[in-house]
Amino acid sequence: MKYLIVGLGNIGPEYKDTRHNIGFMILDELAKQEKTQFHNMRLAYYTEVNYKGRTLCLIKPTTYMNLSGKALNHWMQQLKVPLENVLVLVDDLALPLGTLRLKPKGSAAGHNGLKNIEQVLSHNNYARLRFGIDDNYPKGRQVDYVLGGFDEDEKPELPALIDRSIEMIKSFATAGTELTMTRFNK
Repeated sequence: MKYLIVGLGNIGPEYKDTRHNIGFMILDELAKQEKTQFHNMRLAYYTEVNYKGRTLCLIKPTTYMNLSGKALNHWMQQLKVPLENVLVLVDDLALPLGTLRLKPKGSAAGHNGLKNIEQVLSHNNYARLRFGIDDNYPKGRQVDYVLGGFDEDEKPELPALIDRSIEMIKSFATAGTELTMTRFNK
């Protein structure tokens, strides 16, 4: 069984380790733990991880955030992955840092990557793992905040949150959305 795990982010060194790139950061750590490397392929960096009889197809779109749906759709068709086996990893301003929430569907909530996916798929019925990045920015500075790096006092929390996100991805692929939500959402 194949699962498409889509980490949202932007390519380029200026975006590395920014809040908006947490999807990339989670998949980079998963690939590192599984001793695999990403390859630059059509519309995304791609690698596969085998876990308990499942193939986790990991993509980091190279389309930039605003066109994430194009990469997701291409790889879904290419790999023949059904929608219920797709999981999108996304940063979320509405959740405090430290909050991880799996949802079976939902609104884009102003997130350009999710907006584009919704536009391409014509619906929002796909699972997403929302990684809380907090909303600790002055009025009108949202873009600077999401495209900025994590604060020094936030950085020590990241490894455990990223590891927990990886546990949630593996649980999504083996136990399904509902059980994973019960187990991990707080």
